[in-house]
Amino acid sequence: MGVLDGKVAVVTGAGRGIGRGEALALARHGASVVVNDFGGSWDGRGRDDRPAVDVVREITAAGGRAVANFDSVIDADGAEGMVAQAIDAYGRLDILVNNAGILCDGMVFSIDPEDWWSVVKVHLMGHFLPTRAAAAYWRQQSKAGDAGHRAIVNTTSESGLFGNAGQSNYDAAKMGVVSFTMAVARETAKYGVTVNAVAPRARTRLTMQTFEGSDRAKEFSVADKPFDAMDPENIAPFVVFLASDAATDITAQTFIVYGGAVGHVKMPHVSDILFKAGRWTVDELVDRADELFNNLGRDAYEGPRGYARLPKQ
Repeated sequence: MGVLDGKVAVVTGAGRGIGRGEALALARHGASVVVNDFGGSWDGRGRDDRPAVDVVREITAAGGRAVANFDSVIDADGAEGMVAQAIDAYGRLDILVNNAGILCDGMVFSIDPEDWWSVVKVHLMGHFLPTRAAAAYWRQQSKAGDAGHRAIVNTTSESGLFGNAGQSNYDAAKMGVVSFTMAVARETAKYGVTVNAVAPRARTRLTMQTFEGSDRAKEFSVADKPFDAMDPENIAPFVVFLASDAATDITAQTFIVYGGAVGHVKMPHVSDILFKAGRWTVDELVDRADELFNNLGRDAYEGPRGYARLPKQ
């Protein structure tokens, strides 16, 4: 018996990397899976049906159930088609994993506006449109008396949470995914839907492209030890957990997942407050500005100190 027996999932961007691992794990734990992948390159250009087809073959060869879908996540009809395909093939939809994304890096003073917007569009519209289609279906089902746990797992990024030079488009979109997650969780809670976001750290086409040639490139190299902390399949077990009925009380949350670590991100939260009776003067603020940072802890995930890193073991 799998924890997802009888469930049906759609995973976007499931032809490679993290999405592939998620699709395989969902199927391994009992879900029937619609494997969506447009098949474009890391920057969104071109298309290729083979990645999604290959993942479907892997799942079915292992005894699971899966069908391929090649729709674009930024096309409204395509997003609705993913949901319709799940219902047509398997009779229902219970899980949506929004994973599809692209990169087109550039410094804010030189990046082409179209390149900037293309990344924001794929990540934000690519989360919104499939979520819209799934939520409309679940709302309809709930009103018809079909209760039960439904789950959406979104994909954000540590780069979005903490900021990374050269990725203002990607970071804006990924922080937007966090806010989107919280809003949709509120909007769909009464229909039995949980909505959470995962910030994965793993070796993918996007991370390899981002850090190639930098002093962080070695972090993403293939490990020569028994446990490869950067294996993209490390992300999948936590996604399966969030999709399962064991996580029906977890919603509107963000988690960092890397190797054998899962970190709950407390966001947003207020750290320090300056207070006085009346309006502040600029001189008073200058004198007391340090008090705004009294509780900036030594946690590796706090503060404007660059890209997040796990504490050393």
